[in-house]
Amino acid sequence: MAEAVKSSGPADYGLDAPIVVKRLFVRAGWLLAVGLELLYVNHAEYPGPSDRLFIVFGGIGMVCLLHALFMIWSSRVAKPKLRDRLIDSLALKGDEKVLDVGCGRGLLLIGIAKRLKSGRATGIDVWRTEDLSGNSADAVKQNAKLEGVSEKVRIETGDARKLVYPDSNYDVVVSSLAIHNIPVPEERAQAIREMWRVLKPGGRLMIFDILRTGEYEKVLREAGASDVQLSGMEFLWGLPSRSLVAKK
Repeated sequence: MAEAVKSSGPADYGLDAPIVVKRLFVRAGWLLAVGLELLYVNHAEYPGPSDRLFIVFGGIGMVCLLHALFMIWSSRVAKPKLRDRLIDSLALKGDEKVLDVGCGRGLLLIGIAKRLKSGRATGIDVWRTEDLSGNSADAVKQNAKLEGVSEKVRIETGDARKLVYPDSNYDVVVSSLAIHNIPVPEERAQAIREMWRVLKPGGRLMIFDILRTGEYEKVLREAGASDVQLSGMEFLWGLPSRSLVAKK
């Protein structure tokens, strides 16, 4: 297995679902504020009901606050650790040609590039900032520079549903927390089929995602994949998530 290269700078890989996190913080603030206001105004005259209202509003507010903090932890702490486990499972030799579909700010892409010697990694995305804070091609390039792997990665704008690459072009194709953002089931299936198409015979496809991995497994088996493995369930971001690995 190729050895990992240590980070040479403070790369920033962003916050997943930043709009959702912001909404949770706002809701937590309002609920706690309303609960405190009701308690302050009514406690002297109606201590029992005001206490119960505060417990209800405050309790829901705390749930929102804890969920927001858990989502931040999932993005900033759990996801980088998960990235390393996913890459370890690929057992890269270092000479592979790799495609990362929906690379975001490059967490998985750059992690793989750090394991490559003569190999190269290409990352594509449509750069939606509602899915990942500060999502852009420039952010990936900056992170690759900070991590010392600029010469090993190529960044392109590309749609998972219409990959421009020829058949059997990559040794490894990966995707993390991207395909579920395609809202239409048939279009998600098309993205999976496209990733399978550009994979070389004997190559490996690895996907980590929330909610939809069972759906992806079905599509791959219909496409002819016989060796498909699903990991155990995790609950990062408060949602069921797991990885899928298929060999062509």
